[in-house]
Amino acid sequence: MSVFSYKQRNNINLVIIIALGLLIAYSLQGIFSAILSTLVLYTIMRPAYIHLAEIKGWNKRLVAISLIAFSVLIIVLPFYALSSMVLSKISELRNNEIFFKNLLVKLQHLSPVKINQELIQEGMNRLGNWATQLFPSLISSAVNIILSLLVMYFLLYFMLIERKKFEYSLIKYAPLREQNALRFGDEMRNTTYANVLGQGLICLVQGSLVSLSFYVLGYKDPVFWGVITTFISFVPILGPPVVFVPAAILQIANGNNFAGWAMLIFGFVVIINIDNVLRFIIAKKVGNIHPIITVIGVIIGIPLFGILGLVFGPLLLSYFILLVKIYETSTLASERLERIKTNNELGEL
Repeated sequence: MSVFSYKQRNNINLVIIIALGLLIAYSLQGIFSAILSTLVLYTIMRPAYIHLAEIKGWNKRLVAISLIAFSVLIIVLPFYALSSMVLSKISELRNNEIFFKNLLVKLQHLSPVKINQELIQEGMNRLGNWATQLFPSLISSAVNIILSLLVMYFLLYFMLIERKKFEYSLIKYAPLREQNALRFGDEMRNTTYANVLGQGLICLVQGSLVSLSFYVLGYKDPVFWGVITTFISFVPILGPPVVFVPAAILQIANGNNFAGWAMLIFGFVVIINIDNVLRFIIAKKVGNIHPIITVIGVIIGIPLFGILGLVFGPLLLSYFILLVKIYETSTLASERLERIKTNNELGEL
Protein backbone atom coordinates (compact mmCIF):
# COMPACT_ATOMS: atom_id res chain seq x y z
CA MET A 1 0.00 0.00 0.00
CA SER A 2 1.33 3.44 -0.95
CA VAL A 3 2.41 5.79 1.85
CA PHE A 4 1.01 8.72 -0.14
CA SER A 5 -2.60 9.67 -0.44
CA TYR A 6 -4.31 10.11 -3.83
CA LYS A 7 -3.97 13.91 -3.64
CA GLN A 8 -0.31 13.69 -2.60
CA ARG A 9 0.50 11.38 -5.52
CA ASN A 10 -1.14 13.82 -7.94
CA ASN A 11 0.85 16.72 -6.48
CA ILE A 12 4.11 14.75 -6.73
CA ASN A 13 3.33 13.83 -10.34
CA LEU A 14 2.63 17.49 -11.09
CA VAL A 15 5.98 18.54 -9.59
CA ILE A 16 7.79 15.87 -11.64
CA ILE A 17 5.99 16.96 -14.83
CA ILE A 18 6.91 20.62 -14.22
CA ALA A 19 10.55 19.74 -13.44
CA LEU A 20 10.89 17.57 -16.54
CA GLY A 21 9.16 20.23 -18.64
CA LEU A 22 11.61 22.90 -17.45
CA LEU A 23 14.53 20.56 -18.15
CA ILE A 24 13.25 19.85 -21.67
CA ALA A 25 12.65 23.57 -22.29
CA TYR A 26 16.19 24.35 -21.11
CA SER A 27 17.59 21.65 -23.41
CA LEU A 28 15.66 23.08 -26.39
CA GLN A 29 16.74 26.70 -25.89
CA GLY A 30 19.30 26.35 -28.69
CA ILE A 31 16.56 25.63 -31.24
CA PHE A 32 13.89 27.91 -29.78
CA SER A 33 14.16 30.21 -32.79
CA ALA A 34 13.58 27.19 -35.07
CA ILE A 35 10.44 26.25 -33.11
CA LEU A 36 9.14 29.83 -33.27
CA SER A 37 9.93 29.93 -37.00
CA THR A 38 7.88 26.77 -37.43
CA LEU A 39 4.84 28.34 -35.78
CA VAL A 40 5.15 31.48 -37.92
CA LEU A 41 5.50 29.50 -41.16
CA TYR A 42 2.63 27.21 -40.17
CA THR A 43 0.37 30.21 -39.56
CA ILE A 44 1.27 31.67 -42.97
CA MET A 45 1.05 28.40 -44.93
CA ARG A 46 -2.08 27.05 -43.25
CA PRO A 47 -4.63 28.71 -45.61
CA ALA A 48 -2.76 27.51 -48.72
CA TYR A 49 -2.47 23.98 -47.32
CA ILE A 50 -6.19 23.81 -46.44
CA HIS A 51 -7.15 25.08 -49.90
CA LEU A 52 -4.91 22.66 -51.81
CA ALA A 53 -4.96 19.53 -49.65
CA GLU A 54 -8.41 19.60 -48.04
CA ILE A 55 -10.63 21.56 -50.43
CA LYS A 56 -9.07 20.54 -53.76
CA GLY A 57 -8.08 17.11 -52.47
CA TRP A 58 -4.44 17.14 -53.54
CA ASN A 59 -1.95 14.75 -51.92
CA LYS A 60 -1.21 16.06 -48.41
CA ARG A 61 2.45 15.06 -48.38
CA LEU A 62 3.07 16.53 -51.82
CA VAL A 63 1.40 19.82 -50.85
CA ALA A 64 3.43 20.05 -47.62
CA ILE A 65 6.71 19.34 -49.43
CA SER A 66 5.86 21.89 -52.15
CA LEU A 67 5.10 24.61 -49.60
CA ILE A 68 8.34 23.85 -47.75
CA ALA A 69 10.34 24.00 -50.99
CA PHE A 70 8.69 27.32 -51.85
CA SER A 71 9.64 28.76 -48.44
CA VAL A 72 13.26 27.67 -48.97
CA LEU A 73 13.35 29.59 -52.26
CA ILE A 74 11.86 32.83 -50.91
CA ILE A 75 13.30 32.82 -47.34
CA VAL A 76 16.38 30.65 -46.83
CA LEU A 77 18.25 31.33 -50.08
CA PRO A 78 17.73 35.15 -50.00
CA PHE A 79 18.85 35.25 -46.35
CA TYR A 80 21.95 33.23 -47.26
CA ALA A 81 22.73 35.66 -50.07
CA LEU A 82 22.13 38.67 -47.79
CA SER A 83 24.48 37.31 -45.10
CA SER A 84 27.21 36.75 -47.68
CA MET A 85 26.75 40.27 -49.09
CA VAL A 86 26.83 41.94 -45.67
CA LEU A 87 29.90 40.07 -44.42
CA SER A 88 31.75 40.78 -47.67
CA LYS A 89 30.84 44.48 -47.54
CA ILE A 90 31.88 44.83 -43.89
CA SER A 91 35.24 43.22 -44.64
CA GLU A 92 35.72 45.57 -47.61
CA LEU A 93 34.91 48.69 -45.57
CA ARG A 94 37.14 47.66 -42.67
CA ASN A 95 40.12 47.28 -44.99
CA ASN A 96 39.58 50.70 -46.54
CA GLU A 97 40.98 52.93 -43.76
CA ILE A 98 42.22 55.61 -46.19
CA PHE A 99 38.66 56.14 -47.44
CA PHE A 100 37.37 56.79 -43.91
CA LYS A 101 40.21 59.15 -43.06
CA ASN A 102 39.57 61.22 -46.18
CA LEU A 103 35.84 61.20 -45.43
CA LEU A 104 36.41 62.48 -41.89
CA VAL A 105 38.60 65.30 -43.21
CA LYS A 106 35.85 66.35 -45.66
CA LEU A 107 33.20 66.21 -42.94
CA GLN A 108 35.41 68.34 -40.70
CA HIS A 109 35.39 71.11 -43.32
CA LEU A 110 31.60 70.92 -43.66
CA SER A 111 30.77 70.79 -39.95
CA PRO A 112 30.93 73.89 -37.73
CA VAL A 113 31.63 71.60 -34.77
CA LYS A 114 34.97 69.83 -34.35
CA ILE A 115 34.66 66.12 -35.12
CA ASN A 116 36.43 63.65 -32.85
CA GLN A 117 37.97 61.27 -35.38
CA GLU A 118 38.95 58.64 -32.82
CA LEU A 119 35.42 58.55 -31.41
CA ILE A 120 33.87 58.14 -34.87
CA GLN A 121 36.39 55.44 -35.80
CA GLU A 122 35.61 53.56 -32.60
CA GLY A 123 31.89 53.87 -33.33
CA MET A 124 32.39 52.50 -36.85
CA ASN A 125 34.37 49.54 -35.47
CA ARG A 126 31.64 48.77 -32.95
CA LEU A 127 28.99 49.03 -35.66
CA GLY A 128 30.97 46.61 -37.80
CA ASN A 129 31.34 44.14 -34.92
CA TRP A 130 27.61 44.39 -34.16
CA ALA A 131 26.67 43.77 -37.79
CA THR A 132 29.06 40.81 -37.96
CA GLN A 133 27.39 39.28 -34.91
CA LEU A 134 23.96 40.03 -36.35
CA PHE A 135 24.82 38.12 -39.52
CA PRO A 136 26.89 35.25 -38.09
CA SER A 137 29.64 33.67 -40.14
CA LEU A 138 28.09 31.10 -42.44
CA ILE A 139 31.08 28.78 -42.02
CA SER A 140 31.40 28.86 -38.23
CA SER A 141 27.64 28.62 -37.74
CA ALA A 142 26.94 26.15 -40.55
CA VAL A 143 26.15 23.27 -38.21
CA ASN A 144 23.73 25.33 -36.09
CA ILE A 145 22.04 26.79 -39.18
CA ILE A 146 21.56 23.38 -40.80
CA LEU A 147 20.29 21.87 -37.53
CA SER A 148 17.79 24.70 -37.04
CA LEU A 149 16.53 24.38 -40.62
CA LEU A 150 16.14 20.60 -40.32
CA VAL A 151 14.22 20.93 -37.04
CA MET A 152 12.05 23.73 -38.42
CA TYR A 153 11.03 21.93 -41.61
CA PHE A 154 10.70 18.55 -39.90
CA LEU A 155 8.20 20.01 -37.42
CA LEU A 156 6.45 22.04 -40.11
CA TYR A 157 5.96 19.00 -42.34
CA PHE A 158 4.17 16.96 -39.67
CA MET A 159 2.22 19.96 -38.38
CA LEU A 160 0.81 20.44 -41.88
CA ILE A 161 -0.04 16.84 -42.78
CA GLU A 162 -1.55 16.28 -39.30
CA ARG A 163 -3.11 19.72 -39.05
CA LYS A 164 -6.40 18.69 -37.44
CA LYS A 165 -4.73 16.56 -34.75
CA PHE A 166 -2.24 19.33 -34.03
CA GLU A 167 -4.86 22.05 -33.65
CA TYR A 168 -7.15 19.79 -31.62
CA SER A 169 -4.27 19.07 -29.21
CA LEU A 170 -3.52 22.77 -28.87
CA ILE A 171 -7.13 23.53 -27.92
CA LYS A 172 -7.34 20.52 -25.62
CA TYR A 173 -4.19 21.24 -23.60
CA ALA A 174 -4.22 25.03 -23.75
CA PRO A 175 -4.71 26.64 -20.29
CA LEU A 176 -7.63 28.61 -21.74
CA ARG A 177 -11.31 28.02 -22.26
CA GLU A 178 -12.12 26.70 -25.71
CA GLN A 179 -13.72 30.01 -26.71
CA ASN A 180 -10.64 31.97 -25.59
CA ALA A 181 -8.29 29.43 -27.20
CA LEU A 182 -10.07 29.89 -30.54
CA ARG A 183 -9.99 33.65 -30.09
CA PHE A 184 -6.26 33.51 -29.35
CA GLY A 185 -5.73 31.46 -32.51
CA ASP A 186 -7.59 34.02 -34.65
CA GLU A 187 -5.78 36.97 -33.08
CA MET A 188 -2.44 35.17 -33.36
CA ARG A 189 -3.08 34.65 -37.07
CA ASN A 190 -3.95 38.32 -37.62
CA THR A 191 -0.96 39.44 -35.55
CA THR A 192 1.38 37.18 -37.51
CA TYR A 193 0.01 38.42 -40.82
CA ALA A 194 0.34 42.05 -39.73
CA ASN A 195 3.90 41.59 -38.41
CA VAL A 196 5.34 39.28 -41.04
CA LEU A 197 3.37 39.89 -44.24
CA GLY A 198 2.18 43.44 -43.58
CA GLN A 199 5.43 44.80 -42.16
CA GLY A 200 7.34 42.75 -44.72
CA LEU A 201 5.45 44.49 -47.54
CA ILE A 202 6.23 47.91 -46.05
CA CYS A 203 9.92 47.01 -45.75
CA LEU A 204 10.03 45.71 -49.31
CA VAL A 205 8.50 48.92 -50.67
CA GLN A 206 10.86 51.13 -48.64
CA GLY A 207 13.89 49.07 -49.64
CA SER A 208 12.87 49.25 -53.31
CA LEU A 209 12.45 53.04 -53.10
CA VAL A 210 15.89 53.45 -51.53
CA SER A 211 17.45 51.19 -54.17
CA LEU A 212 15.70 53.05 -57.01
CA SER A 213 16.60 56.50 -55.66
CA PHE A 214 20.24 55.44 -55.15
CA TYR A 215 20.38 54.19 -58.74
CA VAL A 216 18.82 57.36 -60.20
CA LEU A 217 21.10 59.66 -58.19
CA GLY A 218 24.24 57.68 -59.03
CA TYR A 219 25.03 56.12 -55.65
CA LYS A 220 27.23 53.01 -55.47
CA ASP A 221 25.75 49.54 -54.83
CA PRO A 222 22.05 50.57 -54.99
CA VAL A 223 20.80 46.96 -54.91
CA PHE A 224 22.89 46.08 -51.85
CA TRP A 225 21.75 49.11 -49.86
CA GLY A 226 18.17 48.53 -50.94
CA VAL A 227 18.32 45.01 -49.52
CA ILE A 228 19.86 46.30 -46.28
CA THR A 229 17.11 48.93 -46.02
CA THR A 230 14.49 46.22 -46.49
CA PHE A 231 15.67 44.46 -43.34
CA ILE A 232 16.39 47.56 -41.27
CA SER A 233 12.95 48.96 -42.13
CA PHE A 234 11.42 46.43 -39.73
CA VAL A 235 12.17 49.22 -37.23
CA PRO A 236 9.43 51.72 -38.17
CA ILE A 237 10.42 55.32 -39.00
CA LEU A 238 13.93 54.90 -37.56
CA GLY A 239 15.07 52.17 -39.96
CA PRO A 240 15.39 53.75 -43.46
CA PRO A 241 17.25 56.91 -42.31
CA VAL A 242 20.03 54.67 -40.96
CA VAL A 243 20.88 53.96 -44.60
CA PHE A 244 19.96 57.01 -46.66
CA VAL A 245 21.07 59.78 -44.25
CA PRO A 246 24.76 58.70 -44.02
CA ALA A 247 24.75 58.02 -47.77
CA ALA A 248 23.42 61.53 -48.47
CA ILE A 249 25.93 63.14 -46.10
CA LEU A 250 28.71 61.22 -47.85
CA GLN A 251 27.58 62.61 -51.22
CA ILE A 252 27.52 66.17 -49.84
CA ALA A 253 31.01 65.65 -48.36
CA ASN A 254 32.24 64.58 -51.81
CA GLY A 255 30.79 67.72 -53.40
CA ASN A 256 27.67 66.09 -54.91
CA ASN A 257 25.25 68.50 -53.28
CA PHE A 258 22.31 67.77 -55.57
CA ALA A 259 22.51 63.99 -55.03
CA GLY A 260 22.84 64.46 -51.28
CA TRP A 261 20.05 66.96 -50.71
CA ALA A 262 17.73 65.23 -53.19
CA MET A 263 18.17 61.96 -51.30
CA LEU A 264 17.48 63.62 -47.94
CA ILE A 265 14.32 65.33 -49.21
CA PHE A 266 13.01 62.23 -50.99
CA GLY A 267 13.85 60.05 -48.00
CA PHE A 268 12.11 62.13 -45.35
CA VAL A 269 9.15 63.16 -47.53
CA VAL A 270 8.38 59.93 -49.42
CA ILE A 271 10.23 56.89 -48.04
CA ILE A 272 9.37 57.47 -44.39
CA ASN A 273 5.77 58.57 -45.00
CA ILE A 274 5.01 55.57 -47.24
CA ASP A 275 5.12 53.59 -43.99
CA ASN A 276 2.06 55.45 -42.65
CA VAL A 277 0.10 55.05 -45.91
CA LEU A 278 0.73 51.31 -46.24
CA ARG A 279 0.20 50.69 -42.52
CA PHE A 280 -3.25 52.31 -42.76
CA ILE A 281 -4.18 50.05 -45.71
CA ILE A 282 -2.85 46.90 -44.00
CA ALA A 283 -4.70 47.76 -40.77
CA LYS A 284 -8.00 47.52 -42.68
CA LYS A 285 -7.09 44.12 -44.13
CA VAL A 286 -5.43 42.05 -41.39
CA GLY A 287 -4.83 44.21 -38.33
CA ASN A 288 -2.57 46.92 -37.02
CA ILE A 289 0.57 46.68 -34.90
CA HIS A 290 1.53 49.92 -33.18
CA PRO A 291 5.03 51.15 -34.13
CA ILE A 292 5.96 51.35 -30.43
CA ILE A 293 5.31 47.60 -30.07
CA THR A 294 7.45 46.95 -33.14
CA VAL A 295 10.37 49.07 -31.90
CA ILE A 296 10.34 47.59 -28.38
CA GLY A 297 9.94 44.12 -29.88
CA VAL A 298 13.00 44.64 -32.09
CA ILE A 299 15.02 45.80 -29.06
CA ILE A 300 13.97 42.63 -27.23
CA GLY A 301 14.35 40.31 -30.21
CA ILE A 302 17.77 41.16 -31.64
CA PRO A 303 19.80 40.13 -28.53
CA LEU A 304 17.82 36.86 -28.40
CA PHE A 305 17.57 35.87 -32.08
CA GLY A 306 20.04 38.04 -34.00
CA ILE A 307 18.72 39.29 -37.35
CA LEU A 308 15.62 37.10 -36.93
CA GLY A 309 14.75 39.21 -33.88
CA LEU A 310 13.53 41.90 -36.30
CA VAL A 311 10.54 39.61 -36.88
CA PHE A 312 10.35 37.44 -33.75
CA GLY A 313 10.74 40.24 -31.21
CA PRO A 314 7.57 42.14 -32.21
CA LEU A 315 5.72 38.83 -32.59
CA LEU A 316 6.55 37.66 -29.06
CA LEU A 317 5.61 41.03 -27.59
CA SER A 318 2.33 41.05 -29.54
CA TYR A 319 1.51 37.50 -28.36
CA PHE A 320 2.25 38.53 -24.77
CA ILE A 321 -0.06 41.56 -24.98
CA LEU A 322 -2.75 39.37 -26.57
CA LEU A 323 -2.55 36.84 -23.70
CA VAL A 324 -2.81 39.68 -21.18
CA LYS A 325 -5.98 40.93 -22.90
CA ILE A 326 -7.52 37.44 -22.90
CA TYR A 327 -6.62 36.99 -19.23
CA GLU A 328 -8.20 40.35 -18.41
CA THR A 329 -11.38 39.39 -20.29
CA SER A 330 -11.57 36.01 -18.51
CA THR A 331 -11.01 37.63 -15.11
CA LEU A 332 -13.75 40.20 -15.68
CA ALA A 333 -16.13 37.46 -16.85
CA SER A 334 -15.38 35.36 -13.74
CA GLU A 335 -15.95 38.33 -11.45
CA ARG A 336 -19.24 39.08 -13.20
CA LEU A 337 -20.41 35.48 -12.73
CA GLU A 338 -19.42 35.58 -9.06
CA ARG A 339 -21.42 38.76 -8.53
CA ILE A 340 -24.47 37.24 -10.25
CA LYS A 341 -24.15 34.10 -8.14
CA THR A 342 -23.81 36.12 -4.94
CA ASN A 343 -26.83 38.28 -5.79
CA ASN A 344 -28.92 35.17 -6.52
CA GLU A 345 -27.95 33.64 -3.18
CA LEU A 346 -28.81 36.85 -1.34
CA GLY A 347 -32.14 37.00 -3.18
CA GLU A 348 -33.02 33.48 -2.07
CA LEU A 349 -32.30 34.44 1.55
